[in-house]
Amino acid sequence: MKKFKRFIPIIIILILMIIFFIFIGFDFLSFENLKKYRNFLLSFLDKHNILAPILFILSYIIVTALSIPGAIFLTLLGGFLFKQPFSTLYVLIGASIGAGILFLAAKTAFRDFFQKKAGKLMKKISSEIKNHAMCYLLFLRLVPAFPFWFVNVFPAFFDIRFRTFILTTFFGIMPGTFIFTQAGAGLGSILDSSTEFTLRSIFTFQITLVLIVFAVLSLIPVIFKKIKKKIC
Repeated sequence: MKKFKRFIPIIIILILMIIFFIFIGFDFLSFENLKKYRNFLLSFLDKHNILAPILFILSYIIVTALSIPGAIFLTLLGGFLFKQPFSTLYVLIGASIGAGILFLAAKTAFRDFFQKKAGKLMKKISSEIKNHAMCYLLFLRLVPAFPFWFVNVFPAFFDIRFRTFILTTFFGIMPGTFIFTQAGAGLGSILDSSTEFTLRSIFTFQITLVLIVFAVLSLIPVIFKKIKKKIC
């Protein structure tokens, strides 16, 4: 019975994902729906300027914790609804809490099993990640190639502290979050025109390169430590 209890959080998340898919659908978070409910959202924000941010953060927590496709859309929506720096802050809070919930659920269910079944190579990798958790997690967060849900679940298989996970999530997604919320601030003019909005228009080569440079810089302490160890 004790062994089964550890799977309860992750089972609840999976059930909620299925319910969301059946009754709402993963295409609910779309630009078509934003066009449809645009006036309602702006009116609600105008009348409930305190409740609106709370509901937005709660929505982001749910979407992130359930790994529902659409987090990028919500980030853009945050930029559309709220001014900087609040739009960035609201996304960071919602994304960090939601990611933390998924991380804890996955860690409770799978970490012990993974560590028992892991071979020598995986144990060596686990030790390396544990010793430099902050640097590696920042790297994963900063590189645009890694899906957000993957970086939420992957660290759960290793002995990484929850505090480290939350801090690297909050600060690691900060540059990308600012870029997307800033882009979201211009959604109004795009919705009024016939211009097609694409993610490529945000993630230009220059911006992608900047994020990759940040990611590489986050690994410098690890690289320096290994070079120093070999020299000494």
